[in-house]
Amino acid sequence: MRDNLSGVIAFVKTAEALSFIGAARAMGISASAVGKKVAKLEAELNVRLLHRSTRKVSLTAEGQLFYERSRKILDDLQDARSMLSHAMQAPRGKLRVSLPTIGYRFLFAHMLAFRQAYPEIELELDFNDHLVDVIEEGFDVVIRSGGLADSTLMARKLGPFRFVLCAAPAYLRAHGRPATLSDLEHHQCLRYRFATTGKIMDWTLSANSAITQLRLPTALTLNNMEAMLRAAIDGHGIAYVPDFLASEALAQAQLETVLDGHCDDQGQFWALWPSSRHLSPKIRVFVDFAAERLFTHL
Repeated sequence: MRDNLSGVIAFVKTAEALSFIGAARAMGISASAVGKKVAKLEAELNVRLLHRSTRKVSLTAEGQLFYERSRKILDDLQDARSMLSHAMQAPRGKLRVSLPTIGYRFLFAHMLAFRQAYPEIELELDFNDHLVDVIEEGFDVVIRSGGLADSTLMARKLGPFRFVLCAAPAYLRAHGRPATLSDLEHHQCLRYRFATTGKIMDWTLSANSAITQLRLPTALTLNNMEAMLRAAIDGHGIAYVPDFLASEALAQAQLETVLDGHCDDQGQFWALWPSSRHLSPKIRVFVDFAAERLFTHL
């Protein structure tokens, strides 16, 4: 195997230099040794790869085809070696990560463990709900939910989350607890408006068309989920929010869920990063860490 590879290398170097002497200089061996390797390769393949004369060397038609394929194989082999070497390096340097505004709710519980595991990585976190241009704005990783619009980015599924309907205990005491989905038409509803599109978020509660067309009375419309959570805690009405956003308030009895059996809608978070031949160690360990730690409660 090793002899075969050295013969292919000798042939490629000769084809590029169109000279045994030039190939010999590139390989650090004698011209006669190069010639012998190429001749042995031709004998094994039972085909002439090079035209030889006293002044020059040129490729045969078969040699040209073999050169093109061999060049690609050697490039891929070099890439594989470089990738392995790159992967063995210690993850270090600044890592710019963009997350949704509420991303700290699912990230901060695990961030100290990440920083302790990879002390040479300097995290720079950007929290916003706008669609960012990963490459143009210089981000290493972006965490976003929903569909994947940019096919030029690499992506890894992090995990699902679900939505819950919730309200403050004081609100439920004053207005009653809804027993059916149609009861929502008689409650004060807090609605979320997407900052990126301006559309009001649907409450996905049932596949029944009659239910999906409920006329929900809107008490407040907000374009910030943290404000939505605060409004719900303060008793302004019933909110439809991600479970990880409401979890602390639910645990502290500041909120209570309602109509639990009807909230089947799931969201999906993804880690996205620029496509490249080699995944840098700092991106690799962050994406692996996020996939292993985040949203594992479902």
